[in-house]
Amino acid sequence: MDMKKRIHLELRNRTPSDVRELVLDNCRAHEGKIEGLTAEFVNLEFLSLINVLLMSVSNLPKLPKLKKLELSDNRISAGLDVLAEKLSNLTHLNLSGNKIKYISTLEPLKKLESLKSLDLFNCEVTNLNDYRESVFKLLPQLTYLDGYDREDKEAPDSDAEGDGVDEEEEDEGGRGGGRGGRR
Repeated sequence: MDMKKRIHLELRNRTPSDVRELVLDNCRAHEGKIEGLTAEFVNLEFLSLINVLLMSVSNLPKLPKLKKLELSDNRISAGLDVLAEKLSNLTHLNLSGNKIKYISTLEPLKKLESLKSLDLFNCEVTNLNDYRESVFKLLPQLTYLDGYDREDKEAPDSDAEGDGVDEEEEDEGGRGGGRGGRR
């Protein structure tokens, strides 16, 4: 399903200004770009565009209240300056599984003063020497990078509190069924 059609379905007879969360995961971005999302979504706080074949965020409208942006499993390799220009209150950004190779690609994120959490799992940039130190140095406003702070303490996970399965166990065991619990 294309993105415009999906946005129309997600509205469910609401106006764009009524929408606080918009999940468009697994729909298709036409020519690798965001389509159908407009600046009318003035109250949007959470936007998820996971696995939509995005190559660019250049068509992203100004979303002044957006705090969390999920862009994992796309094909984004550059052009993050748009995020800094249009998402002034962003606190959480997930770019896991994209084509980001260089620390310099992250440079525009310096302008996102509210950014506290950045995820870059499965991006080539994570293979660089001193990757974590370099990102924390470039983006001093960050508290968490890939779920851990500067001292390697894990971020508190508000979604999975108390379920007894940490992220590493989930990843290794394939969705939480692995090692946890059988001792």
